[in-house]
Amino acid sequence: MIPPRWLVAPQEYKGTLTASEAAEAMARGVREVSPEVVLDLAPLADGGPGTVEALLSGTRGERRVCRVHCPLGKPMEAAWALLEDGRTAVVEMAAASGLVHVEPSPVSARKASTYGAGELMRAALDSGCERLIIGLGGSATTDGGTGALTALGYRFLDANGHPLPPGGAALSALARVDASGRHPRLGKVELMGATDVTSPLLGADGAARLFGPQKGADAQCVEELEAALAHYSRVVGDLSAGWPGTGAAGGFGFGLVALAGARLVPGYELVSRALGLERRVLLAEVVLTGEGRFDRQTSLGKGPGGLARLAREHGTPVELFAGSVRRDEGVELDLFHTVVDLSTQARPGAPAAEVLQEAVARWTAARLKTTR
Repeated sequence: MIPPRWLVAPQEYKGTLTASEAAEAMARGVREVSPEVVLDLAPLADGGPGTVEALLSGTRGERRVCRVHCPLGKPMEAAWALLEDGRTAVVEMAAASGLVHVEPSPVSARKASTYGAGELMRAALDSGCERLIIGLGGSATTDGGTGALTALGYRFLDANGHPLPPGGAALSALARVDASGRHPRLGKVELMGATDVTSPLLGADGAARLFGPQKGADAQCVEELEAALAHYSRVVGDLSAGWPGTGAAGGFGFGLVALAGARLVPGYELVSRALGLERRVLLAEVVLTGEGRFDRQTSLGKGPGGLARLAREHGTPVELFAGSVRRDEGVELDLFHTVVDLSTQARPGAPAAEVLQEAVARWTAARLKTTR
């Protein structure tokens, strides 16, 4: 008898488990009940945290570390990757400018900067790469990418010709952009923004209103940032603000397109191709995935949503294990065969990996009982 083959492809559980840690915990849960199941582990990413790790696992390359600044300006170290072809560099903006590096509050929501992400981009450009992929997800910022572009030589000036302070709120005073000192290699590389959402820059599903609250913005701060980003797009005079993905990473997607000539691509699709996910889905009897919170953002370009759509095309059921589940309007529960809410099963003080392992073990036992 041929043993069943299952694909285990979770995304990170923000703040608790990396995608690799989640995949290992899920695998332990399966093996605890059924050691004979053949497991294919493919830690997932979609442009957010874990993108560098996922691409290095799918295409060999070199992990490099450099000194950068966190969203609020403190020095830190962050990694980027040069893939095996020696031509393609991958920068994960969350590594330097991610929400994990700040305590969310209205103050940090206004002031957080992507400058550190720009320092990673600068290191990649200085390496001589010909193609630069920037993972746009997991940000602490809503500055339209102006911090990163400042690190690359752009100047964002007020009416008196003075540089603006860091952060999205300061964009309300933007009068002009000086690109004369930009990094000399920017125009010589293929620049790609890998987005984890399809959100535009502005509006209900935009950078400030949809994502601002999770970065600590209260209602007043959200509207302040929305107005600042709208003013920024008017000063820049670029029509791409309505494009899907320009709202990614607090509007970083817009800044890359409008001022650096980047092309936006769905991060999940880029990682999916690198990992050969379609072939692996075809070989699997069932797919196990997961993420920290299942809500309407899951279907707006997030990895588990993209994986579920791919699997549905091939008739492969997908089981989602989410840290928490929001059942608001717009949540596509029917994307998945089963949605397991780990928050309803957690024990006080239990490590996240243990909770996930136990939930997968229970699900495995129930599945094998019905299929044997």
